[in-house]
Amino acid sequence: MTKSANLYARIEPEVKEEAESILAALGIPVSNAINMFYKQIILQQGLPFEVKLPKRPVDESRLSKAEFDAELEKGYADMKAGRMTPAAAVFSDIKKKYHV
Repeated sequence: MTKSANLYARIEPEVKEEAESILAALGIPVSNAINMFYKQIILQQGLPFEVKLPKRPVDESRLSKAEFDAELEKGYADMKAGRMTPAAAVFSDIKKKYHV
């Protein structure tokens, strides 16, 4: 099929630059990436990724004593079950991700 439709969109310059840099490293032209995105929308009958609000950290100042204690117990249970990441590893990941 001939590609003849035009698409105009206004986006933040920094987002455009970073995305185009990644696509260039992958060897994918921007127009192909947009075409792939649209095809995935069609195949998925919606956005091809989950769209939801991020989980917010618990605001302990709004918790009752019982709720606060329950949150502490959840954290303790996670720690005992090994569902945690050492702080050093978290900071290392942040430094790598954001080139700090």
